[in-house]
Amino acid sequence: MENINTNTNSSEGPSFAELFESDEIKVANVGDVVPGTVVDIVKDMAIIDIGDKSECAIPLSEFKNDGEPEEVKVGDTFDVFVEKREAEGGIKLSRERAIGIKVWEDIARIQEADGTIQGRIENRVKGGLSVDIGVPAFLPYSQIDLRPVKDLDSLIGQSFDFKILKYNRKRNNVVISRRAILEEKRKALREQMKATLNEGDVIKGTITNITDYGLFIDLGGMDGLCHITDLSWGRVSHPSKLYKVGEEIEVKVLKFDRENDKISLGVKQLKEDPWTTVVERYPVGSKARGKVVSITDYGVFAELEEGVEGLIHVSEMSWSRKTKHPSKMVSVGDEVDVMILNVDAEAKRISLGMKQLLPNPWDLVSENYPVGSIIEGKIKNITDFGIFIGIEEGIDGLVHVSDLSWTERIKHPGEKYSKGDTIQAVVLKIDRENERFSLGVKQLEPDPWQAAVEKYPVGSIVEGKITNVTEFGIFVEIEDGIEGLVHVSEISADKVDTPVGMYKVGDEIKTRVINVSAKDRKIGLSIKALDDDETDYSKYAAREEAPTTIGGLIKEELEASSRSSAAEKDE
Repeated sequence: MENINTNTNSSEGPSFAELFESDEIKVANVGDVVPGTVVDIVKDMAIIDIGDKSECAIPLSEFKNDGEPEEVKVGDTFDVFVEKREAEGGIKLSRERAIGIKVWEDIARIQEADGTIQGRIENRVKGGLSVDIGVPAFLPYSQIDLRPVKDLDSLIGQSFDFKILKYNRKRNNVVISRRAILEEKRKALREQMKATLNEGDVIKGTITNITDYGLFIDLGGMDGLCHITDLSWGRVSHPSKLYKVGEEIEVKVLKFDRENDKISLGVKQLKEDPWTTVVERYPVGSKARGKVVSITDYGVFAELEEGVEGLIHVSEMSWSRKTKHPSKMVSVGDEVDVMILNVDAEAKRISLGMKQLLPNPWDLVSENYPVGSIIEGKIKNITDFGIFIGIEEGIDGLVHVSDLSWTERIKHPGEKYSKGDTIQAVVLKIDRENERFSLGVKQLEPDPWQAAVEKYPVGSIVEGKITNVTEFGIFVEIEDGIEGLVHVSEISADKVDTPVGMYKVGDEIKTRVINVSAKDRKIGLSIKALDDDETDYSKYAAREEAPTTIGGLIKEELEASSRSSAAEKDE
């Protein structure tokens, strides 16, 4: 600091020695804090008079108020600290040290009185914040607020009141707390709130924390919990989807446990439960629009409004019996048109349908595909008992294995057809009630057995190839798909026990037709009747006709054998 000796030998006033010895001049001791008056300002220096033998210059930068430069003008009075006296009689003063001494005195006084001191947050330091209270003070993280502060940088530059926890003047160390002040205020508010708060009250609060199960809300003096189920009448996946920390929210007090200071809050209770009037607003049979909020294997949940959801069962999504997984038809977030099928307000359930807003293809199927008409479509599925042909969306027709061919013995439809093949078929029957569509492929061609009656009349001689030789007869293929049976009794006039060994598969033989039935698809043949043109064939027509298949013949032989055994027992 620059010292200025103002002593002059002017004849108009007393000499310096005279002033020094006079009672008007009071000598300040080193280390004292004394008042000083600004008598002049020279450049960036303030000339201070403390009533001593000399004046002193103090830099204007030392004059601060709450950390900010203070405006200094002639006539202003400030406390200054006497640092030392120079040998030449000058004096060194400090405004900063005077401020510091006064601050430490204030700190001691404020702590003793449990008072507060104002400070300005300067910057972040290790473990907390640095605060200017006249001297640098330390504000630990734990003492900043009642709860952890996420954005500490937002506090820099702000001024607050603080409590002094401890100080050490020698070490220039002060620890302060803002939390202590907030806790005192909160305690007072808590007592006030406990006395006035009641269940059913609607109040405002600030969200302090968000968890999976709800919101914690600061009501001013106490905290309350709003459970996720009380946030909305509708579905809430997570509270953070609706609210943010620090947001002000209006809530209703649902329950207040004064003994344990527990408060249950609700947001949805500020509105009427939508299910109380859902029957009037969504009558059965009416149409509505909903938003898909969830998809399961068995259907889709659609939100009609906040708090009102309905289930569209997978069976109500399409007229097709082969409905795909619901996720193949809609996605979460889609808006869909639905029909109200059933409403249970007490159980809070609504059944919805999508297909009811679309025409049922079975209502027009009889008109579009009359019996006897020919359709064309792709094979959508192949089973042991037949093939399914796609007719149109939601309608498949079944061709039973027995209706695939008039003459071929098809064990499995997959032997002849493949999925995706396009084929034609004849409409045989439509069962609207049970939604069944019967088709036939063989009906596209005339039944060869109908022509066989005229083509192979009884008594006519035919030639064919042996296709099978069994114990009870010979199967002879007369033409493609038409087989006849020469029973063992019709091989020769002499008794033949079995034709096995007498004939072999592939041999060409000549036979006479002794019986033919288009209905039963059977032709009876005889070898022994070849030489008798005058045979009475009526006796063959009267007896039981031969079975069509080898399996049927075996069954017939077993039944005959059983009857013979029973007769022998009776005898």
